[in-house]
Amino acid sequence: MIRRAALGCAAGLAVLALAACAGELPRPTGEGPVIAFLLPESKTSRYEGVDRPVFVDAVAQACPACQVLYANAGGVAARQQEQAEAVLVQGVDVLVLDAVDAAAARSIVVSADERGVQVVAYDRFVEDAPVDYYVAYDGTEVGRLQGEALVAALGDVPEGSGVLAVHGAAADPNAAGLKAGVLEVLQDAGLTVLAQYDTPDWSPDKAQEWVEAQLTEYGDRVVGVYAANDGTAGGAISALRAAGRLPVPPVTGHDAELAAIQRIVTGDQTMTVHKQIAEQARTAAGVAVDLAEGREAPAPGMRDGVRTVLLEPEAVTREDVVGLVERGVFSVEDVCPPVYRDACATLGLEVGA
Repeated sequence: MIRRAALGCAAGLAVLALAACAGELPRPTGEGPVIAFLLPESKTSRYEGVDRPVFVDAVAQACPACQVLYANAGGVAARQQEQAEAVLVQGVDVLVLDAVDAAAARSIVVSADERGVQVVAYDRFVEDAPVDYYVAYDGTEVGRLQGEALVAALGDVPEGSGVLAVHGAAADPNAAGLKAGVLEVLQDAGLTVLAQYDTPDWSPDKAQEWVEAQLTEYGDRVVGVYAANDGTAGGAISALRAAGRLPVPPVTGHDAELAAIQRIVTGDQTMTVHKQIAEQARTAAGVAVDLAEGREAPAPGMRDGVRTVLLEPEAVTREDVVGLVERGVFSVEDVCPPVYRDACATLGLEVGA
């Protein structure tokens, strides 16, 4: 396996973060099972900061003889296809796939199935494909939580006013779930959506550019922004601040990134949704190890005939930040560097206390 990984590097597969190529991952020795872990992009900090290291560590803990091949597609579906073919050719037992584009990923799943490789759809479901397991959070429920928080933060909205909706990438099935959940809540509340946008690649820069254009068109009629995740929320908030909208009107988010928690502390962001990404990564690692070692992994539910594990998300507003710190999700030192000390103090968060 090490020799073949080295040949992959020589062949120009530099996008593969294989231990034998770049030394990025510890690679167990021996002839144990091989698990491939393919992630979609790195603009969202969770993937490289949480998903990858937790998954790799959890596999190592559960199966010291197992080997992990890892690659990140950088938001490019064609690159993920190449990465998938590379790891399948090397010979893997299980493929854990977080698809860049769910439709394009069908061919990856079919190719794996033809080789007898079991596939765990991670975070994003791949429809009409022979997926073996699905491990994720319920995107529709996340959207509902976001919509409920936005409605509560806005209260009574003046006639003729409404919100902008900055959705996720159109190719991401999770974005579709988020959209369905939030629009249901906004419609039930009678809240007008002035304009909507499917953000290519979940890009914060593109979200910022779009919001800037909508603020030029709608001006003060924009009373809030639904942002599908914390990256797009950051872009929307930058646009609002640049337009002089201070204090910043309500903006949602999700992923509970540290930067978003800090924006919530200062009041620039209204809420985020905390998904215990580490738990998700550990769960997927456990499923992958079970499959790699020939066992059937437990799954409490089903989706389209696929054994499914769905984890529970939670809404996080300013009042919930202290609880996250107390539970060890973040440290006071992380949330409250000097620039945020005064805002943290109003919540009772003090470094060294």
